[in-house]
Amino acid sequence: MRARLVAGALCGALAVVGFTGCGIPERSEVQVDRRKEPATESGAVNAGRQEPPTRSMATRPEEFVSNFLSAAAGEPDRAYSRVKQFVDPQYRNRLQEKRGSEVELTVVRLTDAPVITLNEDSPVGDDSLKVTIAVQQIGVLRTDGTLVPPVSGETRYEFGLRSASDQAGAADDAAGFYVTEPPNTLLLSDEALLRYYEGKTIYFWSSDRTRLVPDLRYLPGTVPTERRLNEVVKWLVDGPSDWLRPGVVGLPDRTELINNATGGDGRWEVNLDMPGDDRTRADQLVTQLAWSLRDFDGELELKIRNNSVKVENLAARRSAWALYRLREGPRRYCVFEGAIHPLTVDGEPSAVVPLDPAANRNVVSAGLARSEEQILAALVVTAAGGKQRLSVGTGRGPVTSFAKGPEYKAIGAPVWLRSSDPRRPQGLVVADGKLYRFDGNAEMAQIVLNLPPGVVTAVAASLDGQRIALIVGGALYVAAVKLLDGGGVTVGPSRRVSTSLTGLSAVDWGDENRLIVAGSAARPAIYEIGVDGVVESPLAPDTRAEVTHLSAYPVNPTVEVPSGALMYEANGVAYRTVPVERIQPDQVADATPPPTGVRPTNPSAPFFLF
Repeated sequence: MRARLVAGALCGALAVVGFTGCGIPERSEVQVDRRKEPATESGAVNAGRQEPPTRSMATRPEEFVSNFLSAAAGEPDRAYSRVKQFVDPQYRNRLQEKRGSEVELTVVRLTDAPVITLNEDSPVGDDSLKVTIAVQQIGVLRTDGTLVPPVSGETRYEFGLRSASDQAGAADDAAGFYVTEPPNTLLLSDEALLRYYEGKTIYFWSSDRTRLVPDLRYLPGTVPTERRLNEVVKWLVDGPSDWLRPGVVGLPDRTELINNATGGDGRWEVNLDMPGDDRTRADQLVTQLAWSLRDFDGELELKIRNNSVKVENLAARRSAWALYRLREGPRRYCVFEGAIHPLTVDGEPSAVVPLDPAANRNVVSAGLARSEEQILAALVVTAAGGKQRLSVGTGRGPVTSFAKGPEYKAIGAPVWLRSSDPRRPQGLVVADGKLYRFDGNAEMAQIVLNLPPGVVTAVAASLDGQRIALIVGGALYVAAVKLLDGGGVTVGPSRRVSTSLTGLSAVDWGDENRLIVAGSAARPAIYEIGVDGVVESPLAPDTRAEVTHLSAYPVNPTVEVPSGALMYEANGVAYRTVPVERIQPDQVADATPPPTGVRPTNPSAPFFLF
């Protein structure tokens, strides 16, 4: 046994060079997609529904460590029991067990392979091992499926391993190892979270009750089908995630679930004790349930205080009530020689510029959006003395009248907040390192963020118009926004999103719960990052230069996304992905060819209109 442990220890000692020869692949500077079993999208049920591994399933130290960082996964009431099975009995009392809603899992991302060495100072014997894991804190997983910001600042954890066969009285369960001197918290790796939980999107109404806003939760994959309905309804009753709360409304106070939500064979029943007798609110709740239960079809009977309110076909309600007001797919544009031009891509519809040619001059970047029958146009244009200003216009198209905003040294690409009221269009823009709100008259007002001092680099708005992503002081944040009745915008407390990327330079929304972020992973890259930091996978592992402009069309259930709905600019060259292709001057529609022998300029600042 000693020889096997020493061999394992020596193999572990090679962790700093990637565990070559020990069954663990070498870690590259730019990560590849590590998600072998990503969280399923809302609307699908994970067929595997794997139980987390047991203690005796691993025969090698590195496998055991991976399993130990997965042991807490699953239903919360058994988390401590599962983890304690991995811990040497004489050390189990170090885990101060919590119960009920107090059970919390500390979710971490390993920033390097675990280092496993012989433990020369161990009090339990010569064959014990010492494990050191370097981590990035991602968040705390609560029993309600929310992942809240981390509370710990720990960047490394150490614990011991000993052979199970050395345990006194060992017999039938002598395989594998035990943890000695365990951390005093329940650790869960990001990979285990994505493997043993399903990412579920539930929805809450915006503060003006005109739009549904996504809220990401995690459901243990072992929860049986008959209880999944009940878990989702409990989440809705308990209310939105903390960071989302300022921009949405939950169910009325004192709403309670009567018994359990039940059903099967295409018929489901939800029985609530909910104050009030508002038929409109009840009908809105049916829509909210239909989208929050996207992987359920058939009839839903909603009872409020045992009075039947609605029997509704869930799939029919989702078809009748689109999540997003999108009339057609996106159209590609770029800036070419100071003017906005459409981009021609094979297989995609052609587009026209919805602006008066007289206004389409001296453009640096732009943000265009549709709002009902209106076109919303925000142009960053050059001004005297090398400065820039925002030029804003609205209309049915082509937009002819524009208002001019104040001048700044530098202005980023403007974004529109999608609102149900086209009469009060509002957007956000970064100017001289600060965040500003602008309206249809180009009036700008600074938004003060409750964050540590730092330069604002970029801002992006989600399809629902109630959430934004920010890069401030080199860090990534998300926040809920609220559009005020008389005009204006408030931004709720921002939640920091953990990522291993550094030097963040650009951001946009890739779908309801994921961001597209440009930064550095030893070399310039574009990654897909979850709004809570759990998902992190490369889209363009090497952009060769810093990305200065990025635009994406978010995946959504209303309009199917075309291939390669991501464009960016790096080192003055525009690209589309995936696969990464350079946008050539001959793809710019309605552009005048340069004189013979003159090299054409590069398209820049590509963006989508939708």
